[in-house]
Amino acid sequence: MTEPAAEAHPHESEPGVSRLIVLSDGIYAIAMTLLVISVAIPAHLDDAAFHTALRDALPNLGAFALSFTLIAGFWLDHRRILTALPTETAIVTRLTLLGLGLVALMPFPTTLLAEYASQPETVALYAGAMATIHAVHATLLLLTQHQVHPSPASSAAVARRRFTAQLGSSVLIFGLSIPLAFINTEAAMWFWLALIPAHYFLGHHARRVPPWRGPTP
Repeated sequence: MTEPAAEAHPHESEPGVSRLIVLSDGIYAIAMTLLVISVAIPAHLDDAAFHTALRDALPNLGAFALSFTLIAGFWLDHRRILTALPTETAIVTRLTLLGLGLVALMPFPTTLLAEYASQPETVALYAGAMATIHAVHATLLLLTQHQVHPSPASSAAVARRRFTAQLGSSVLIFGLSIPLAFINTEAAMWFWLALIPAHYFLGHHARRVPPWRGPTP
């Protein structure tokens, strides 16, 4: 028995948007794959050297896991933004390319974070890249809000604003960790965990707030 075909998003077949989605998928896939290059152990080591090298690889594995998780989140966010658009515009294309350029760069600050996490410049660079990518996605959402959901009181528009607020909280948290890195690098990296309660609060609090319908005449 043939399985029913998955329902396509109404705008996913638009040529311009489809090209951006395909390009984005390719760049995200390459960036996520390149992250693993920093995780390596030399060949032909004796037992003692092997175990030492294995311990030394743990920071690389941690940086890989962190960046892979964040980039996977960026990919999901970006695909969610693009598939909702009815048509491609110049500003959407430019912002998409800016975001993709930053994503393609991510293996570099990831390797630095694995090797030089004690250096404030390294933590600041990593946080700055993360804050900028989140800012690009939040800007895309804000600029296309009326294009996608002309009614500000619709449930979809409310969900989109909640999504924008979550991205904004990521920009704020990563942005605040930049100056904190020059005071205490470990505290700056632990501060990134504030993303979890911030996203949870914004997601659940916004569901309980009724949509604004304007002043009552």
